[in-house]
Amino acid sequence: MKSQQTVLRGSVLALAATLVMPVATTYAQKKAADVSVVAENKGMQPGGYYGPQPAVEHLDLSMYERIRAEGTTHGKAIDFASALSDGIGPRLTGSPNMKKANEWTRDTLAKIGLENSHLEDWGEFGMGWYQVNTWGRIVTPDPEPIWMQSAVWSAATNGPVRGEIIYASLSDAGQLDALKGTLKGKIVLLGAARPIPELDQPLSYRYTDDELKELEGPGVPRRATGPPPANAPSRIERRRVAELRLRAVKMAQEEGAVAILLPSHEEGRNDDTGLLLDDNGVELARDAQRRENAVPIPYAVVMTEHYNRLARLAQAHVPVTLEVNIQTAFTGDHEHGFNTVAEIPGTDPKLKDQVVMVGGHLDSWPAGTGATDNGAGAVIAMEAVRILRVLDVKPKRTIRIALWSGEEQGEFGSGGYVTQHFGGFAPAPSGESGALTTKKEWETLDAYYNIDEGGGRVRGIYTQGNYAIAPIFAQWIAPLKDLGVTTITNRIDVGSDHESFDDAGLPGFEFLQDELDYETRTHHSSLDTVDHLHAADLEQAAIVEAIFLWDTSEREAMMPRKPFPHPEDEKKRSAPIPGLFPGATGGQ
Repeated sequence: MKSQQTVLRGSVLALAATLVMPVATTYAQKKAADVSVVAENKGMQPGGYYGPQPAVEHLDLSMYERIRAEGTTHGKAIDFASALSDGIGPRLTGSPNMKKANEWTRDTLAKIGLENSHLEDWGEFGMGWYQVNTWGRIVTPDPEPIWMQSAVWSAATNGPVRGEIIYASLSDAGQLDALKGTLKGKIVLLGAARPIPELDQPLSYRYTDDELKELEGPGVPRRATGPPPANAPSRIERRRVAELRLRAVKMAQEEGAVAILLPSHEEGRNDDTGLLLDDNGVELARDAQRRENAVPIPYAVVMTEHYNRLARLAQAHVPVTLEVNIQTAFTGDHEHGFNTVAEIPGTDPKLKDQVVMVGGHLDSWPAGTGATDNGAGAVIAMEAVRILRVLDVKPKRTIRIALWSGEEQGEFGSGGYVTQHFGGFAPAPSGESGALTTKKEWETLDAYYNIDEGGGRVRGIYTQGNYAIAPIFAQWIAPLKDLGVTTITNRIDVGSDHESFDDAGLPGFEFLQDELDYETRTHHSSLDTVDHLHAADLEQAAIVEAIFLWDTSEREAMMPRKPFPHPEDEKKRSAPIPGLFPGATGGQ
């Protein structure tokens, strides 16, 4: 799951534009308008996604019991998680480990009985990269190791290199200007030392009944895990620092710095102590996976406490020499990304071509082994379909699992899949979205379910503002209250692959989970390991997901959808009403 939403949404729209056949905007908008009329008319037919829904859901409680018994007695989710995260390890998109994960999930899904298990190419990603080894140590004034690791897509040092440190706190442009001409042969500490606030909040959270009740009302997508640290930078401050950082990187390149060291990425939380955090927050170039944006200087992330010590020594004018060895390797400049896809075929002659989907993203950042972000979501989905396959169910609709790559850089895998299978937005000027042109499969996708908030128990589900679906979900979870599933919230959850579906007018949903220590300790960090997963929570989540898949597959009516999206009309509909104020002259 990403932490930079503006980068994410822009990247997805850019990817969609590259995958849709370029056509004249006016023609595309006219064609999309025609398609939307057809789609909406079909959706209004009996059983359609825009038509009236039955008031009462017919639940097969014997199937609930069978799913629960299989999931609790023979659960395999924690085994899947260990095989994926321990056995394969971190899975940066485009890396050899990502390839292993794609192939392992494809083969494992076939072994547990799913059909048509295969990989789907969603397009070019960029450079293939992986970390071989990274270490650092203080040489003088006294020898001492420092905790660090390579930042993603960093160049290699080609063996150990030494240099004196120089501290570029990026406090202001004048401080940076004063360093001009001093960087040759140096190891640059790039970024301000950061005080470690007192740990005065719990590090692991489970929702209380009152908090779940509050989530049923309007508000922010999800609960904040404690107050932000007192020194959390504002958006304006982050932008100012980002601009100075770009200048500093250019100076370091031109003057011949040996390496750049960055403080562990701070995410606005008060508990990053003892962690290595790496994600797009430490990239020294936007879209750093592309060769044309590559930074030639090796750069790495240092644990905050060790970085702070070095910064204090530099400020005290103590000469410090470091030795660092950043070993990385590239596999190519034009690696493609792949999704793993498999299914349980539908059996009803009228409904088998309709599809119910479940998924999570396989890719992760290299600091940990990607267990909670998002190995958990992937293996919960795998366990959900394993349960249904072991029970030898014959669903009316096809049940399909998709495990995505490229989520961390902008939902590339799910965005590419939606564009290729369901439709995409026409190009439009100024970064706006053009009209949506749908494909035949757009009419047959019933729902997509996603997990990407760690491995905690499912406590409910976000409707993404799809109000018509709330009464349906409420009936489905009524028999699951003893499992702790109680909450239907109409809030919109952001930051994962369900958005790719929701943006295209398709029902895409994210489950609401206990966060445990996901936001406080494991998210994009060196602690993202299997040790922070709980087998019982994974089993409960898989049971809930399997029940949702089954209930969706067996309904006579398709799941209700939000209105067909028309982003091409947004500017016109947002425009002020002419002549609104009596007696006004001009300017309206």
